Amino acid sequence: MRIVVVGTSGSGKTTMGKALAAALGVPHVEMDGLNWQPGWYDLARNEPQEFFRRVAEAAAGEAWVMDGNYTKARDAHWSRATAFVWMDPPRWVVMRQVIWRSLSRAIARTELWPGTGNKELFRKWLDKEHPIRWAWTYWPTNRARYAAIFGGGSFEGRPAYRVASRADGRRLIARLAAGRAAETLPI
Repeated sequence: MRIVVVGTSGSGKTTMGKALAAALGVPHVEMDGLNWQPGWYDLARNEPQEFFRRVAEAAAGEAWVMDGNYTKARDAHWSRATAFVWMDPPRWVVMRQVIWRSLSRAIARTELWPGTGNKELFRKWLDKEHPIRWAWTYWPTNRARYAAIFGGGSFEGRPAYRVASRADGRRLIARLAAGRAAETLPI
């Protein structure tokens, strides 16, 4: 299985990606981890070919779960995906999650991606590209875009699952893990 997990900032993409990858026994790839370099250097913006190359390299594997919305690299991983998960919780849930995540990271001074030194800083919360502001601003746009792409339950003949709550996420993980186990049982 090769699964792409998308949704607006704070929707639970990485949490779902990690849980799904663990349940399926496949690698998890966080696109933010491929993109953000030391000193908050934005690879997708500054070196798009290199970012695309890294995503394509990660997507070359036989099985994975990859989370992120980077449209500049979509051709590198969407073309190889066997399924899609659209994280679509209500706006108030997204805002609660993104604020809590930002607050806990800033207090703990957690390095976000190993080896980068990048940490959440309270002084960055007012930046227009901070995840809290980004989530508030782009939630309706992202929701409409993904509804148009995945609203029918598939994308180019591949399944697309909409996850609107934690319960939906747990059910999907159980369903896909059970399907994966059935695929690997001896005949």
